[in-house]
Amino acid sequence: MRIALLSYSTRPRGGVVHTLALAEALAALGHDVTVWTLGRGGGFFRAVDPAVRLEIVPFPDAPGETVGERILRSIAVLREAFDPSGYDVVHAQDCISANATDRCVRTVHHLDQFTTPELAACHERAIVRPYAHICVSAAVAAEVNAGWGLTPTVIPNGVEAARFAAAVPDTRHGTYVLAVGGIEPRKGSIDLLDAYAVLRRDLPELRLVVAGGETLFDYRDYRAAWEQRARDLGVVPEVLGPVDHDELPGLVAGAAAFAFPSTKEGFGLAAMEALAAGVPVVVRDLPVLREVFGPAVGYGTEPLSLAEALRHAIEKPDPDRREAGRALAAAHTWAEAARRHADFYASL
Repeated sequence: MRIALLSYSTRPRGGVVHTLALAEALAALGHDVTVWTLGRGGGFFRAVDPAVRLEIVPFPDAPGETVGERILRSIAVLREAFDPSGYDVVHAQDCISANATDRCVRTVHHLDQFTTPELAACHERAIVRPYAHICVSAAVAAEVNAGWGLTPTVIPNGVEAARFAAAVPDTRHGTYVLAVGGIEPRKGSIDLLDAYAVLRRDLPELRLVVAGGETLFDYRDYRAAWEQRARDLGVVPEVLGPVDHDELPGLVAGAAAFAFPSTKEGFGLAAMEALAAGVPVVVRDLPVLREVFGPAVGYGTEPLSLAEALRHAIEKPDPDRREAGRALAAAHTWAEAARRHADFYASL
C-alpha cells in the first residue's frame, strides 16, 4: 500500500513520536510510506529510517502571531503542499493535519476542550470529517462514541522497550522524580509541584526534574503561575526543556520515580517508556491509565495522594511490580501496531 502519514510538527511530542515509529514499522512490512509534516524548527528531532520518505513543509515562525492565527496558517500551509492523489491511504495524526486534507483516516489520541475558537473548530472538524477513526485506548474510543456516535478501532501504541531497558542511568541530577512533557495544564504540572513540596518534607535531597515541552500552543500564563507556585512553595525544580533523543533513555532510567499526573491522556507513552527502563511510575487515576497500566503503576488523584504514591515508590520499590512493568512495556511492539494498522487500512 501507498500510505501517507500526516503530522503537524517535527518536534518530540507524543503524536510525532507515534507517527515516526508507526511509519518505520509499516515500511518494515513492505509498505510505501511517506510522512508529511510542517517543519517547525527544521528537520525531525531524530534520524528516520531511510525506507520512509519525508516531506517536510517549511513553516517559519511569524512573530506576533496569535495561537488562532498559527492554527489557521498551519492548516493552510500543509493543505497547499500536500497532494493526496498518490496514496491509497491518508492517515492524519492530529487535528491540524486532519484539517489539511479532505479525506483521511484519523487517529484520535485524546480529546481536548479548547477555548481558542480556531482550535475548537479545528478539533471538531478533525473528528467529524474523517471517514474512519483509530484510538490508542478503549477509554478514548468510548469518549468519541459518547460524544459523536462514532466507533473507532482501538490499536494501542507500540513502545521502544528495548531502547529504554538497555539505557545506562544518568547520574548527573542526584536523586530525582522525573516528569516528561513540559509544563502545561494537561500535564498536571502545578499538582506535581504541590506533590513534590510534600515529598521534600521527608526527602529533602529529592529533586524534581522536568523534561520536554515543545508545543504549538501558548502556555505562558500557566508557566508563569507554575513558577510563582514554585516560589510560594520554596522549591526549585530543574527544567531541562527538550532533551536530545539519544539522552532521554538515560535520563528516564536514572530517575528514582517517574511522575505522570496528566489530566488527559490517550495512552501514556512516556510512562510506558519509564516502565521499560525499570523505573517505578505513578500516574493520575484516570480510566484510560487504569486500562493501559493496570497494577503495574501507582495511582494518585490529587497532590497528597500523588505524593504518597511517589514516596512509596521511592522508599519501598517493588521488584515484582518492576518486572510486571517491564513485561507490560515489552508486550507493546510497533511491529504489532503496524500489522494491525495495515489490516485496518486493507479493510477500508
